[in-house]
Amino acid sequence: MKLNISNPLNNVQKSIEIDDEKKLLPFMERRIGNVVPGDSIGEEFSGYIFRITGGNDKQGFPMMQGVLTNHRVRLLFKKGMKCYRPRKKGEKKRKSVRGCIVGQDLSALNLALVKKGANEIEGLTDKAVGKKLGPKRASKIRKLFNLDKTDDVRKYVIGRAINKNGKTRFIKPKIQRLVTEKRLLRKRSLIAAKEKRIAEKKQAMKEYKQLLRKYKSELVTKKDNDTGKKLKVKKNISKDAKKNDKAKSGKDDKSKTKKNVDKKSEDSKKVANKKVNEKQAKVDNKNVKVDKKAAAKTTNDQNKSGKKKK
Repeated sequence: MKLNISNPLNNVQKSIEIDDEKKLLPFMERRIGNVVPGDSIGEEFSGYIFRITGGNDKQGFPMMQGVLTNHRVRLLFKKGMKCYRPRKKGEKKRKSVRGCIVGQDLSALNLALVKKGANEIEGLTDKAVGKKLGPKRASKIRKLFNLDKTDDVRKYVIGRAINKNGKTRFIKPKIQRLVTEKRLLRKRSLIAAKEKRIAEKKQAMKEYKQLLRKYKSELVTKKDNDTGKKLKVKKNISKDAKKNDKAKSGKDDKSKTKKNVDKKSEDSKKVANKKVNEKQAKVDNKNVKVDKKAAAKTTNDQNKSGKKKK
């Protein structure tokens, strides 16, 4: 098995081939992220402590953190997961990955140096390689070199020399988020323009409100005038209507009085005629009675005279 040991402090890595399985026994059944002492690898590694960071099996499948097995499994991967880079938007893919538990089927195991021992290891701790690519962001450059705000960041950018056609050029990356006088001037001008726009808008709104107030007051006065005219017209119409009503009511009263007088006269006439008729009827009844009595007397006298003759 090959051990890839990295020293993050010095930016150095060293690979070691180990054929003896007994030396690898402390690494077996350990997971990614576990800390393992390096005494079993050799005498020069006594006192060293390593952390397992990953590895590959003999077919080249990588170990994946969180898969708690010591063999291969097929998982459905999507965007954001480890050991997978999607080629299309929303793509999912089922792939084989090795579990995070160390076993005999691994061909390479990646280790990171956590603690240095007493001995120096050639190619791992005895040398330091500078960073080829340093930070580009201004705040990260300040953090790396422990700079103040007053220090010029442009002097501390990590660059490199290039030899081309017998000429040497020193190239540096462009610093991002660098605050310069030009940037400050632009920012001040943008803020001033924004404040100017706000002031203009406020003034325009003030003028608009004044105009709107004036327009509304004019509308109110116009409406009052129109309503006043309408009220005058209504008053005149109501006066004329009252006069007409009075005239009509006077005529109606006269006609009513006439009708009442006529009714009273008719009623009195009817009463008088009724009384006359009643008197006439009484007289007629008396005459009829007198006639009946006279007829009865004559019949009696005739009967008496007839009897005497016999």
